[in-house]
Amino acid sequence: MSALLEVTDISVSHGKVLAVQGVCLQVKPGAIATVIGPNGAGKTTLLNALMGLLPCSGGMRLEGRDITGDGVEERVEQGLCLVAEKRELFGEMSVADNLLLGAYSRRRVRDGSREEDLGDVYDRFPRLRERRNQLAGTLSGGERQMLAIARALMARPKLLMLDEPSLGLAPLIVREVFAIVRSLRDAGVSILIVEQNARAALQVADHGYVLEAGSIVMEGPAADLAADRRLIETYLGFGGKPGETPEAAARAGTTVQ
Repeated sequence: MSALLEVTDISVSHGKVLAVQGVCLQVKPGAIATVIGPNGAGKTTLLNALMGLLPCSGGMRLEGRDITGDGVEERVEQGLCLVAEKRELFGEMSVADNLLLGAYSRRRVRDGSREEDLGDVYDRFPRLRERRNQLAGTLSGGERQMLAIARALMARPKLLMLDEPSLGLAPLIVREVFAIVRSLRDAGVSILIVEQNARAALQVADHGYVLEAGSIVMEGPAADLAADRRLIETYLGFGGKPGETPEAAARAGTTVQ
């Protein structure tokens, strides 16, 4: 199966500091890929470069088309969408208005598809329907993350990129958010997740990459990485054992159902 996204030798510098070096990765159509690694490894920098928010060297192709020289707006129009680590919601606007802004790239379309997509989003996120007239700034952390993902879906992305979707959320809400991510994959949405929560990310992903000091040091099927002794000791922490059951993982940390 050919890659939906193909990234080749991406490097990003912050002044004289090389934050990301020679990263190559792929995301298959209808699959979830994850990039895990410690804080400061360059994960967010990598996503920002892929979105066109930071200058970089290397190459990037989406559905076989070279988008390396495209700007942010062009990448959005081509089907890339990033849910930033800080959600970047408009707190003084309602939930419904935030969602409609997600379809801004389709603002000239007058076929009623935006209203149809809004209904689909409310069906997927019933809590947002209940709070559609509420100001986004008054939502809980989990609700804000749901709104950020839902707003991105309004752009009809070919590839949804999520930066630390579990950040600052309680374990129960983390499980709920990752269950939503899995359901999106089952509905055919391709997803690239950057995460510090290695356990949760590998449980939902099809393929994983480990980023350390700006470079990919390991990659492979997510299930294989989750069973790797070095990875367990470094990232999965207390209780991690090769082949442990979901029940054991739940006792040790966050488990996605």
